[in-house]
Amino acid sequence: MNKNNSYTPEPLWAKLPHPMRFQEATSVATDSNDDVYVFNRGAYPLIIFDKKGNYKNHWGVGEFDRPHGIRIDKNDDLFLIDDIGHIVQKRKKNGEVIFTIGEKGKPAKWQGGDYFNRPTDVAIDNETGNIFVSDGYGNSRIHKFDSSGKHIKSWGKPGSENGEFSLPHNISIFDTNKIALCDRENFRVQIFDLDGNYLDQWHFHRPIAIYSDQYSKEIFVAEAGAPDVQEGVPNLGLRVVVVNENGEMLSSFGKGTLGEQPDQLIGPHGISVDSEGSVYIAEVSFTAYGSKQDLPREVVSLRKWIRS
Repeated sequence: MNKNNSYTPEPLWAKLPHPMRFQEATSVATDSNDDVYVFNRGAYPLIIFDKKGNYKNHWGVGEFDRPHGIRIDKNDDLFLIDDIGHIVQKRKKNGEVIFTIGEKGKPAKWQGGDYFNRPTDVAIDNETGNIFVSDGYGNSRIHKFDSSGKHIKSWGKPGSENGEFSLPHNISIFDTNKIALCDRENFRVQIFDLDGNYLDQWHFHRPIAIYSDQYSKEIFVAEAGAPDVQEGVPNLGLRVVVVNENGEMLSSFGKGTLGEQPDQLIGPHGISVDSEGSVYIAEVSFTAYGSKQDLPREVVSLRKWIRS
């Protein structure tokens, strides 16, 4: 196992103008210009920065029930997950809605298998434009749609056997034609082909966020921290692990303890990597930590690490 910690945190990166606040950043994505799109639960749900952290624009005020996931396709169109809204939206970079999958505010039957009941994340196949959605908090499925949003198939059910899920949380495509799914509460990433056939599984500590370029053999997996009963125990998640196409560790970073220091994590929830190899991590830090303080407060929820 080759473990090489080759990532360095860049503190105070995002220059968020007053009076904007993230409250908490749920997910992050980068476009072809390396601009950074932060989906968050503050008053300004979609905030855009350049790679140096300078504020560029925002949109989406009042348009989302609860931001959860974001991906950007090869055409720089955005796919946004509103989990309590039970929808996936495709939008242009300026926020214009292209289409919506699902009906806002109308969930499918809980654990019934139809789409959606609190979906979590989305991945786009660059070859076909097909859309894969992990679903999610109120379901145990992956749904596959064509490029126009027409449903093709679904797979998965509650459980812990191969092809079964306990909170499918984030999803990505790697090595050209393989799907990696964070099967969070089963403490594993499951691997499928693009038709939903089970291929493999890799063990992690509560894998919650995942990023890979479709044509890369590097996969970035963010691990959530320990449950409350093990609060304070080190080296249980709260790090990012980089693996190859076989699930073998290449490197890792993050101190493995909860906190606001640059080398720590609180509630990693979304991850993206730009063309220079810089890693951006969005954290549900208010939910995981800030809301539990004697005086509830916003805490750090957006991180950047530089590949050295």
